[in-house]
Amino acid sequence: MEMDYTVPVIAGDGVGPEIIAEGKKVIEAAARREEFQVTWIDFPHGTEHYLKTGETLSHQALEELGKYRAIYMGSLGDPRVPAGVVEMGIILKTRFYFDQYVNLRPVKLLEGVDTPLKDKGPKDIDFVVIRENTEDFYIGLGHRVKRGKNHVLLDLQRQEYRARFDIDVETSSEEIGFHLGIISKEGARRIIQYGFELARKKGKNKVTCLDKANVLASMYNFWREVAEEVAQGYPEIQLEIMLADAATMWFVKNPERFQVVVAPNLFGDIVTDLGAMIAGGLGMAPGGNINPEGTSMFEPIHGSAPKYAGQNRANPIATIWSGALMLDFLGETKAADRIVWAIEQTVMEKKVLTPDLGGTAGTRDVGDEIARKVAG
Repeated sequence: MEMDYTVPVIAGDGVGPEIIAEGKKVIEAAARREEFQVTWIDFPHGTEHYLKTGETLSHQALEELGKYRAIYMGSLGDPRVPAGVVEMGIILKTRFYFDQYVNLRPVKLLEGVDTPLKDKGPKDIDFVVIRENTEDFYIGLGHRVKRGKNHVLLDLQRQEYRARFDIDVETSSEEIGFHLGIISKEGARRIIQYGFELARKKGKNKVTCLDKANVLASMYNFWREVAEEVAQGYPEIQLEIMLADAATMWFVKNPERFQVVVAPNLFGDIVTDLGAMIAGGLGMAPGGNINPEGTSMFEPIHGSAPKYAGQNRANPIATIWSGALMLDFLGETKAADRIVWAIEQTVMEKKVLTPDLGGTAGTRDVGDEIARKVAG
């Protein structure tokens, strides 16, 4: 029986619509080859929609998105609005609303792509970072207060817990800002367990958990305890504990030591940008925001690059690769593998590449080439 998937699309800002168009093209080629259907539903949300309506993403839109298993997203951000307004109002709101607690970011150097690391190649840079996506310092519990006595109420209601802080702050400083991070046992357990399950599925024998327990002891010693507890259920897989700052050093010096990396939200956000650069740049960096039992969202990890919008020069590979992650999530593993193979062949041949990879081709040219290879 032929499957028919309905996928909502938020193309976003800047180069977003251009790269999403190429992602759709490649996915459609894979669908024809593997005999399934994809129906797209385009959502208008992004900066233009915000400027016209004052709305980032309404509850009604979230309810509509929740009818589907996967969302395909381009990139967001525009200098016409303050940084973070659209990104937090759409990306973070979607992650939290659908409890997309897994941020999945492959770090894989393809043959034919240059890395800034001396004497390292594809066999050395091939791991995955799993970033916890809904806790830590990204939950929005923060405030700014000025000199004197201040009364601050911070209140957060989430599926896993309710955090309420009613505090008095007295400061002689002109002004201070503070932000609170929270890690729950359930939140830590499920993301670390996801990492071990992925390692088992992929035949890996080591999971590296990052933290900063040496200075943020109350949070990250707790994180370590949960990691050690989870690891007991996977005796065939080694648990490696590593400080997040040390990990950035080893990403550069010996990336081959990593297989599956699990990190809290903030540190995961930082180390995955480094991972993207050693694997060829942000244009080669796909991402998935996953709720294994619910609605998930797939997007490139790069920004919207508004200065390049409409110029047909943005690299669409990260978006196309994110589409492959989406198909794998939907169960279309053969189609997903075919897309990644076609990306590998395209960059290895070095004939049709965008300027960031040393080529002269346009966005549409790269999409056409990968789609042609997928179609076979």
